[in-house]
Formats: sequence, C-alpha cells, structure tokens
Amino acid sequence: MSRRAEVERKTGETDVRLALELDGSGGGSRSTGVGFLDHMLDLVARHGRLDLEVQATGDLETGAHHTAEDVGICLGQALDKALGDRSGITRYGHAVVPMDEARATCAIDISGRPFLHFAASELPPGVTGGFDHELAEEVFRAISSSARITLHLDVEAGTNAHHIIEALFKAFARALRAAVRIDPEETGVPSTKGTLTA
Repeated sequence: MSRRAEVERKTGETDVRLALELDGSGGGSRSTGVGFLDHMLDLVARHGRLDLEVQATGDLETGAHHTAEDVGICLGQALDKALGDRSGITRYGHAVVPMDEARATCAIDISGRPFLHFAASELPPGVTGGFDHELAEEVFRAISSSARITLHLDVEAGTNAHHIIEALFKAFARALRAAVRIDPEETGVPSTKGTLTA
C-alpha cells in the first residue's frame, strides 16, 4: 500500500508543489528560496524517513513568512492525505533531541484534532539564512492545523538559535516517524471512536 500524496497550492503570494512518501528513505529535493527552511525540510525528510519533494516560490521581497507558512500548510495537507483513514498506524510518537547545548522534545498524536503547544522561550529573536526565528512556530502551526494532529513542542535548553530550531525540527521528524509507523499488531484504527479523521 503506497502512502503517498501530492499537493499544489497557488496564491497571490506563493506557488508551492509538494510530494510526500511516508515510507521513504529521506529522498527528494527541497527548494523554497529560503536556505534555512530548505535545511529544516532536509532534516524532516532524513530523520522522518520521508521522501519529500518541495518546490516553492514566494514573495520573498516581503520576507519569508508567506513561503514558510504555505510550505507548512502543504506539508500538513500531504501528511493528512498520505495517512488515509489512519488504519494500522502507531498513532503516537515522542522524541527528545539534543543539538549541542540545545535540547527539544516533541510529542505527536495523529488524533484528527489540530492543536499546537509551542514552548520556546529560549529561542532568541533574529534571522538565520533568511528565516525569521519566529517562523518556526508558524510552520509547526500550519502543519498541525492542516494535518489535523496534536503537536507538542518544547525547548528544554539552548542559547544558539540555529541549534534550537534544528533540534525542534529533528524532534518533530523523529516523533512523526514513530507515529506514522505501521503497527503490525494494530488491525484497525487505533481509537475507541473507530475514526481518527473527524
């Protein structure tokens, strides 16, 4: 069974094309015009074991906000489509990732209910590689909302913004990898409601 999805989103601000294969190896290329965002998407693909192809153009003359948010929306939509009715998945995932002095945790429930908890008071303001640090939260909010998942992200330590954001994306990727994994002992949808899509 292929767990693959393709999404296209074109607005007056951005044009995004994204393809996702849940059971991948980290393949694909990512090109958004925002170098640091490309790097974070590379991490999601590699540590999430996803094949991820992203091509995006946007109004970067106004900043990276629209591009980052719309890529997050498309990634969430692709996750939602690729997961189908959620039959057989593990559903929950958790990861703790250190990155030098930084440490981040992520917990995921593929619940059908979008919710983001984002606690990153250690993350200093600023810009890295064209990516405003505050956009990390916006990307994860867009993913959570569009994929309809409950997502908890906490920064437990850190002083370097690059390390903090990288730890967040790696923790997300590792937790997602665990949550979408097929559980050989699960014969249906892992919910007493019988559905994780509504």
